[in-house]
Amino acid sequence: MKVLVTGAKGFIGLNICLWLKNNGHQIFEFDKDSSEKYLVSCIAQADFIVHLAGINRPITKEEFYDGNANFTKKLADLIKVSGKNIPIIFSSSTQAILDNDYGKSKKMAEDYLLSSGLTVYVYRLANAFGKWSRPNYNSAAATFCYNVAHDLPIEIRDREYIVRYNYIDDICIEFLKVVNGDKRNSKDVLYVNPTYDCSLGRLADLLYSFKESRNNFFAPSIENEFEKKLYATYLSYLPTNKFSYCLDMHVDDRGSFTEFLKTPFNGQVSVNVGHPGITKGNHYHQTKNEKFLTVSGKCSIKFRKVGTYEVVEYIVSGDKLEVLDIPTGYTHSITNIGKTDSVTIMWANEPFDQNNPDTFFEKVEK
Repeated sequence: MKVLVTGAKGFIGLNICLWLKNNGHQIFEFDKDSSEKYLVSCIAQADFIVHLAGINRPITKEEFYDGNANFTKKLADLIKVSGKNIPIIFSSSTQAILDNDYGKSKKMAEDYLLSSGLTVYVYRLANAFGKWSRPNYNSAAATFCYNVAHDLPIEIRDREYIVRYNYIDDICIEFLKVVNGDKRNSKDVLYVNPTYDCSLGRLADLLYSFKESRNNFFAPSIENEFEKKLYATYLSYLPTNKFSYCLDMHVDDRGSFTEFLKTPFNGQVSVNVGHPGITKGNHYHQTKNEKFLTVSGKCSIKFRKVGTYEVVEYIVSGDKLEVLDIPTGYTHSITNIGKTDSVTIMWANEPFDQNNPDTFFEKVEK
């Protein structure tokens, strides 16, 4: 399908164009620098229109009405002149019910489209957040993400102020369903679900916790869908020279042991490197259990139930990935029996606690 996207270089425009292209649609991109002649040409070819172009940060209030209401009227009139009833999605705002110039200009655009006789889908969007949103322009979420990621201060006038959000991918998925014919035309305004309510203070606290997670190695707080989507958004604002961060490697003549990621309720992941011929472990846990996965090299992992004499051995290597569960009450060891360093991923069901290590030395082979 051929889809005309107005405001194609804006935040939502960049994302929806990507979604549409990935679903096999041909895109005509119209933006503020495009000519009316080009717009007419696109309308003549388009099977569907996603109308995102608008003004939300003008110099004068008149620009609200010119960029939102008047341009939408022009677009609808050009569609009528073309003789085609091209379905059109219009991105309005939940502010359309408010008594401000932005809201009133969006409401005027809604009313004109809904009374135009065209097939229209009018969506009132909440504050949109996600990758590529412009800081100091699109939303406080974009500004906060950018500033925290770039070590800049953020300003909060009211920590308790609640903002309602739509996530960019949820918007794009909803719009894509309409373009693909999965939604019916409605004379009522529509909304994108889900929405998320978050105070400015909570938003800031989450972002700072995401940043701190690189220092304490605890996984970022993504306990619900909003937090998961906010973390993905935050990462998209990282400067390209800050994609990586260093871990605290514990190195000795045996190799190294490095904690990679900790979680409050799902344990931690570590990376163990062993030099050839080196044995590590020879201890057991009372309550902690683990999983070992050797991804490079060749290792012998041995077990003995405490209080018994039988030794069980597993030979593992990076040539055939095999997970070993380390039960409680079994003393265990891992020996690199290869000719190169071995690398083993180790998961424990709880983060290491120096005050309660639950680690008791006892050789596997007496």
